Amino acid sequence: MEFLQVKGITKSFGGLKAIQNISCALREGETLGMIGPNGAGKTTFFNLISGFLHPNNGEIRFRGQGIHGKRPDEICHLGITRTFQLIQNFPKMTALENVMVGAFTHTDDVAHARSKSLEMLEAVHLGGRAHLPVKSLTYAEKKSVELARALATRPKLILVDEYMAGLTPTEIQEAIGLFRRIRERQKVTLFLVEHIMQAIMTLSDRVIVLHHGEKLAEGTPQEIVRNKEVIESYLGEEVLLA
Repeated sequence: MEFLQVKGITKSFGGLKAIQNISCALREGETLGMIGPNGAGKTTFFNLISGFLHPNNGEIRFRGQGIHGKRPDEICHLGITRTFQLIQNFPKMTALENVMVGAFTHTDDVAHARSKSLEMLEAVHLGGRAHLPVKSLTYAEKKSVELARALATRPKLILVDEYMAGLTPTEIQEAIGLFRRIRERQKVTLFLVEHIMQAIMTLSDRVIVLHHGEKLAEGTPQEIVRNKEVIESYLGEEVLLA
């Protein structure tokens, strides 16, 4: 049984086909990356998996259960959570309170939610910032709060939408290390959408390339960076992997 299986999904907005007949599968414990130009359909694809949009055709199955058509909260309870390209935090609330919103997905006990949330903030190296309002944090820290909140929902799968965007080179290196630790220690499966090639190629076991709403290629990072169609359509040149 596939962990996540997407079969032939299509999504149209009026006459525009944002996603066209895409199929893919994700194995439990791996990290799958997705790349492509702006407007290729990457965030729409995540919106379909997480229930913010419903496909016109096709099906999405998670751990054997059909989830296309379910609400985002129902999908979250099943074990899929996400972060957003544009940070979705509550700026006047503290970092701890933001993360507790995620923890309340699985408990009504305030003390337990607080304890779990502090644990997740420690996991993203923000334990010492827990009681500060999010609006006072740096951009990178705000992204980490959103990631901690996602982890607090006790996910099996996290959809990570352009986490590295806007980070400095040093912060990108720190984020790569963070995701490696999360994958190992929190035992979660990762699906990453990213424009930072260094990050996506370093972290991913496999990479999918979208172009004009269609799947252009799929393979290991080594295969993708040498794919002539991918180079011509997106990369512009062959990427050197470390």
